[in-house]
Amino acid sequence: MADDPGAIVGRGYDALVERYLEWTDQTDNDPRMRFLARFAAELADGAEVLELGCGAGVPATARLSQRFRVTGVDVSAAQIERARSLVPSATLMVADIGELDLADGSFDGVAAFYVLGHVQRKRLDTLLGRIASWLRPGGWFVASFGVADEDGWTGDWLGVPMFFSSFPPARNRELVVAAGLAIVADELVTAAEDGSAVTFQWILACRS
Repeated sequence: MADDPGAIVGRGYDALVERYLEWTDQTDNDPRMRFLARFAAELADGAEVLELGCGAGVPATARLSQRFRVTGVDVSAAQIERARSLVPSATLMVADIGELDLADGSFDGVAAFYVLGHVQRKRLDTLLGRIASWLRPGGWFVASFGVADEDGWTGDWLGVPMFFSSFPPARNRELVVAAGLAIVADELVTAAEDGSAVTFQWILACRS
């Protein structure tokens, strides 16, 4: 379908490869690498890590690949093509994360940086359940969540059509716990994007 949210997101990021890399570097107070470090500290060298929404592979995929065997997934073929040149050691695939079919217990860690806000919120509980199933016992999950009560917004973002959807923080917590994950850290962080304050909820959780 032409107006499918996944297709909107894919086309948008296809058109934004270089611009998004530049824009990411300009975000002030971005906690992504701080939470990546907390997540990585829980994993052994050589651990199997899945990164959802890996984009062009920097900075997160590249950093993770220094210690771990990383599989990166993104809906944008253009972003994945760029990631293959920037992070050649990673295993990379083009896919809608809401449609991923992976074997249970395949990974020691799953990371989802700035991607869950592109998932229809009616599908978020199912996706979180799948993420928990992909983790081995004792595996770790780190993610950023939007915090607005937004059922679905499509409009101009960085000059391209884009889709966003999110729950308030309390509902995000409920869904993570319902998926079978124990929350270890839960923090609201406000960053400056293009001079505007934007808040995300950062959650680090473990599968028992």
